[in-house]
Amino acid sequence: MNALTLVSHHLCPYVQRAVISLTEKQVPHERIYIDLANKPAWFTALSPLGKTPALKVGDTAVFESAVILEYLEETQANPLHPRDPLKRAEHRSWIEFGSAILNDIAGFYNAPDEKTLAAKAGAMAAKFARIEERLVGPWFDGEDFSLVDAVFGPVFRYFDTFDQIGDFGVLAGKPKVAAWRTMLGARPSVAEAVAPDYPERLFVFLGNRAGALSQRI
Repeated sequence: MNALTLVSHHLCPYVQRAVISLTEKQVPHERIYIDLANKPAWFTALSPLGKTPALKVGDTAVFESAVILEYLEETQANPLHPRDPLKRAEHRSWIEFGSAILNDIAGFYNAPDEKTLAAKAGAMAAKFARIEERLVGPWFDGEDFSLVDAVFGPVFRYFDTFDQIGDFGVLAGKPKVAAWRTMLGARPSVAEAVAPDYPERLFVFLGNRAGALSQRI
């Protein structure tokens, strides 16, 4: 198969999904980081939406993280989706749920005032309550690490930093979520999906937002 190159951004959680999948599948690949505030011309030619990740397979570009994950499932060994079609569809639904939480996270760290910050925290807490009900353990759906797990690894990484800023109660009273978070944090593919300086980069990024969260830093 042609060599794979993953175009990445240091803080993008969607990039982390692709990296985790590639690592779990033991697929050799090259990773190139770019600055989305100063996109090189070759990247805009590669990714029409101008977003990371983008996967270059030979001369062909595949963009959008969900598409990249499905492509890897179709072409590489060590599948991360269940074999049963209905179960697979359910997992895809929870992957979308994970994306919705990422949108909530962006709304949280961009909240302009304390009232909005609390509302965003409440919205996330409600979503994690649904996850608490669905979790099987030790991984999302039992003994096998899946793409749903790959999606939530980057989600919990945000909370590692949020916890340093304050107690927002999002994950409180959810023991299965807490155990899952710990398992994901210890998974090598998840831990190594970002550069060693990721926590510092994220802390600086959050501090530079003009909102309620940045005022607490």
